[in-house]
Amino acid sequence: MEKLSNEKHFFSFSPSNTPAMKVKSGSVVEIETMDCFSNQITNSSDTIEKLDWAKINPATGPIFVEGAKEGDALKVDILDISVAPQGVMLAGENEGTLGHLLKGIQIKIIPIKEDKAIFDSKLSIPLNKMVGVIGVAPEKEEIPCGTPGSHGGNMDNLMITKGSTLYLPVFVEGALFGLGDLHAAMGDGEIGVTGVEVSGKVRVRLQVQRGLKIQDPLLLNDEHFTTIASAQTTDEALKKATENMALILKGRLPINLHEIVMLMSAVGQAQICQMVDPLRTARFVMPQWVLKKYDFNL
Repeated sequence: MEKLSNEKHFFSFSPSNTPAMKVKSGSVVEIETMDCFSNQITNSSDTIEKLDWAKINPATGPIFVEGAKEGDALKVDILDISVAPQGVMLAGENEGTLGHLLKGIQIKIIPIKEDKAIFDSKLSIPLNKMVGVIGVAPEKEEIPCGTPGSHGGNMDNLMITKGSTLYLPVFVEGALFGLGDLHAAMGDGEIGVTGVEVSGKVRVRLQVQRGLKIQDPLLLNDEHFTTIASAQTTDEALKKATENMALILKGRLPINLHEIVMLMSAVGQAQICQMVDPLRTARFVMPQWVLKKYDFNL
């Protein structure tokens, strides 16, 4: 197993980034990450004024995957996620969907013990460890790690967790994969801008899927198949994720498009991933037990 330190990190997904590591397709890599603040907040006495805002949402990498070329997909198996014994949250004025109700910014240190986030003396929250930023280099432009898109990025999708498999479209040779922004706990929407932000390690398997041409990220786990999309508004992201699902199923199920729409309406779920980033992210979720009846596969 290869290991990559968080000393190798970047703040924008870009085709011009210098690879931190080269691996063969099928390699397993343990990736060490910083939290979304680049580990700048370590105790309750730290203030927002001390933050270097140029160091937000670092991703460790990038990793050059040999054999990955434009028109392929990169299959990313999330094998394990471990997190540090302390996380951090903040809420504040003009931040997130409720920032208009707040004055000033408050920082809260969250101890993590025995797979729980200790919110206060009365409440301990069960962990749902997940990866907030994960993606590949876009074709031409440079995209900050805090912005999601077809390349992945800051999707903040709580389904990107241990046991899931993410498929990312490849735009440049080697894919230039990276990840970061772990959360020990987070709810759909991430309405206050932060989950329980935490540093940690993620073990992944990276494999090139030759000729699997996709427009946006896809996700599989034992229970669900999911399309993920980002757009200027939540409505647009939901519509895009839903349309992507319909078109993927159209080419892979032995029923017509009218029946696919009926099926999606009967058993599918349109869900919000995050509603606080420069682009909004949504997903459309179909149950595997339904798709397996039709021998669905990518």
